[in-house]
Amino acid sequence: MQNVLVVDDEIDVRDAIKRVLDRAGYSVRVTDTAGGALEELRRSTADVVITDIIMPKINGVEAIEFIRKEFPAVRIIAISGGGNFGITAYQPNAITTSAYLAAAERAGAHRILTKPFESRELIRAVEQVLGVGHA
Repeated sequence: MQNVLVVDDEIDVRDAIKRVLDRAGYSVRVTDTAGGALEELRRSTADVVITDIIMPKINGVEAIEFIRKEFPAVRIIAISGGGNFGITAYQPNAITTSAYLAAAERAGAHRILTKPFESRELIRAVEQVLGVGHA
């Protein structure tokens, strides 16, 4: 059974991802911070880390850099939905979700997903980074 570590400061997102991947047959652990993710990986490595980008203290881009350096075999999926603003909340200097995810790719993420995403998209992304399934 392949191990997945989910890192997201939003409990609803974290739990939803865990439920989807549990049902798909993965062994899933969760944590709400990048620091917690590094501690988890040091205790017991994972095959895949799914990390949010916008988090307090250590953001997801920094987390990806740390994980790639310390655990180069771990596959990483970056997720983000933050940074987008509708017309009524337009902020000219706001960083967009695509910019966050591009930064995650530059930091070493193997795959990126924009929130919200469908369960099948998540499972396909995990299969792709692991090199299994229908990719």
